[in-house]
Amino acid sequence: MCQISEQNAGYIDLHLHLDGAITPTIAKKLAYLQNIALPAADDVALEAMLSVPPSCENLNDFLKCFSLPLSLLQTKEGLSQAVYLVLEHIRMQNVIYAEIRFAPQLHTQKGMSQEDAVVAALEGLHCATLPANLILCCMRGADNQKENMETLRLAKKYLVVHGGVVALDLAGAEALFPTKNYTALFAMAKQANIPFTIHAGEADGTESIRYAVEMGASRIGHGVRLSEDPALLSQVRQKGIFLEMCPTSNRQTKAIPNMSNYPLRFYLQQGLRVTLNTDDMAISRITLAEEYGYMEKEFGLTQAEKKQLLSNAVDAAFTDEQTKKMLRRKLADS
Repeated sequence: MCQISEQNAGYIDLHLHLDGAITPTIAKKLAYLQNIALPAADDVALEAMLSVPPSCENLNDFLKCFSLPLSLLQTKEGLSQAVYLVLEHIRMQNVIYAEIRFAPQLHTQKGMSQEDAVVAALEGLHCATLPANLILCCMRGADNQKENMETLRLAKKYLVVHGGVVALDLAGAEALFPTKNYTALFAMAKQANIPFTIHAGEADGTESIRYAVEMGASRIGHGVRLSEDPALLSQVRQKGIFLEMCPTSNRQTKAIPNMSNYPLRFYLQQGLRVTLNTDDMAISRITLAEEYGYMEKEFGLTQAEKKQLLSNAVDAAFTDEQTKKMLRRKLADS
């Protein structure tokens, strides 16, 4: 791999979707555990079903890739084991801390309640050896207000500073269901002192980011369109809001028309608090080490910038100060 990857003593992934992290190996283990017949036994064919095709045109196409992995995450055993297996998998890839996000409302197809799903995910989290936390996703949609309110309730009930549920998110088809539609929902989250991040500026424009900022998000998922509005960029910088950037995913979803203009390094140079993440490592067929290597090879990411990204990730993490001190010590050894 690239030099920048070989020299690294640890990575931090803050934007990692559980259902987008189900590799063929993990899928086979989950299928065996639940006595589910997979649509393909061959690893190559299975990987093709679990990952984004070259024909992907946009985020909506990308989201279609979640159907198969989600079918394996509809029981307590499957969900718990998935969290455990994903965390152990990325630990072997030199990830030293991660935040897994998932939408409890998407795991109720076989009778689990949202609370069942949260409890199952917590069991998997507590079995894993990698320091990690969970983020609960509310979903953009036309008729799921009740489900989002339940996710909010569960985030409040299970909220901890480390070792469990630590934040909320808003995910889904951003262009179809604008961020402004969820202002009231996240006002309640803010009132309940629940930290939150919001997907914004990925499939929609700067207005989406502006609403996320006004709603009180401490982190923005993606935010690639922020460069189109200098005044908003300045506001994000002044507020110290973190950006969770995922270049490979953004390339695949066509979130940015021309990747030569990918703004990660520009954002760093502008003093924004940028982090680098995988988004959906199995669907995108990447590791976080490869994401750093990609940024070095294609965009000239420097060692100093790499260290800044990792330092930003520690600061941005939804975790306690003790864990952050541990992460800083580990990164200082690199």
